[in-house]
Amino acid sequence: MTLSFDPDSLTLPIGHFVGDRLLSAQGVIPLYRPSDGKAYADCPVADADIVDRAVETARSALKTSNWGGVRPRERLNVLCRWADLIEKEAATLACLEALSSTRPVGHLVHGDIAVSAEQIRFFAEFADKEGSDLVPTDDGDLGMILTEPYGVVGAITPWNFPISMAAWKLGPALAAGNAVVLKPSEMTPFSAIYLAELALRAGLPAGLINVVLGDGVVTGNAITGHPGIAKVSFTGSTRAGSAIMENIARTGVKPMTLELGGKSPQLVFADADLDKAAAAITGSILGNAGQACVAGSRLIVEESVVAPLIKAITGRMKTAAPLPTWNAAAHYSPIISDKQRQRIHSIVSATVAAGGECLTGGTPMDGTGYFYAPTLMTAVDERSPAITEEIFGPVLTVQTFRTDEEALSLADHPTYGLAAGLFTRNLSRAIRLTRRLQAGTVWVNRYGRSRDHILPTGGYKQSGIGKDLGREAFRANRKSKSVLISL
Repeated sequence: MTLSFDPDSLTLPIGHFVGDRLLSAQGVIPLYRPSDGKAYADCPVADADIVDRAVETARSALKTSNWGGVRPRERLNVLCRWADLIEKEAATLACLEALSSTRPVGHLVHGDIAVSAEQIRFFAEFADKEGSDLVPTDDGDLGMILTEPYGVVGAITPWNFPISMAAWKLGPALAAGNAVVLKPSEMTPFSAIYLAELALRAGLPAGLINVVLGDGVVTGNAITGHPGIAKVSFTGSTRAGSAIMENIARTGVKPMTLELGGKSPQLVFADADLDKAAAAITGSILGNAGQACVAGSRLIVEESVVAPLIKAITGRMKTAAPLPTWNAAAHYSPIISDKQRQRIHSIVSATVAAGGECLTGGTPMDGTGYFYAPTLMTAVDERSPAITEEIFGPVLTVQTFRTDEEALSLADHPTYGLAAGLFTRNLSRAIRLTRRLQAGTVWVNRYGRSRDHILPTGGYKQSGIGKDLGREAFRANRKSKSVLISL
């Protein structure tokens, strides 16, 4: 399979996917390709009427198909056929994604898309293995905890990993017996529509996946505030998550899962394998050009080894080359938009103005597209903008420590607690500090997820509520009912 493609040759599914068809709609949000800045399409915005139609379609589909009440193995089989089709159609999905997003086409085929298929199979297996429980009572009673689907789940996904994030939401919700109204980011809308079309080809009853396009202000608010939406799942910024909570509270009460922002530390001790640490740290901040909630953007290193570690990291950073995402040789991602690239540069500039120093990078890259140079910088103190703000770009700050307590103090961010990295050969230290780090995920002598989908992800503090992935994500898509029967 030839991965490179002509970005002007694609036919895009522009519209809202409701029931079993694509509803044509006039686009109003201009879309630009991050790799070359070229305008290529307009994204429509679903208003309250379109969202209402999608919700009612989902509710009707649940009733007519009895999706939540069929033999659980039937749900499993449909979802596994869907995962097979996702793998079979990986090239088409990769082209749709690479065109509009920051994801290189080669990374998509062998990474995002393959992993998404795995995750859907993973959640499918819960359909006939997770259920209700008998609980101990006295001999005169029978106690049960029954679980059942919520109904219609409203899911909102970000632009940084469009296919992966859609799989995170759709997989557990459908396996648990729900229907979904999904809003992908208005910047990267097209791969989600094709995912929905593949689900129908796999035998999923029409109407259980509905994809509505639009922004957060109009479409997102219509979803989260809709009385027919029983549960909300969102991945995105802390600011947007706060707005969703406010909208839900204003329009009613419903459960929610929020995976939000991060400003994750990576602690490196003098006894660490520095080559291994340098590779993991560089990969974590250059992957998707730092546009990931879990990006390890704060390097906190023991003072005695800071010089060789910085040398190793800067050497790797300088090899990043800007190529368009539709080129099979591309590895380094562009920034999603010119506005976001300007924001990144403004934070770097403000930190330098406050006394920080760029050891490498610190500028937009020359040429077409919204690329930003990989940047390693010192900052004055923990109040510097590059330390406090989620930059969402390829910017790594470095701070030093002498003691374990100082390292923990620097790692503890006042706002975020999504993930953390720890590099040391001392097992006792690793276990001791892992227990004290204020983060929902801690990686030791590595940085980043594996393909062990059983491990959940979610944050402390303002980095979120609830968990994605793992059995926790499946259980979060079912509600429980206590039953006590006198015999």
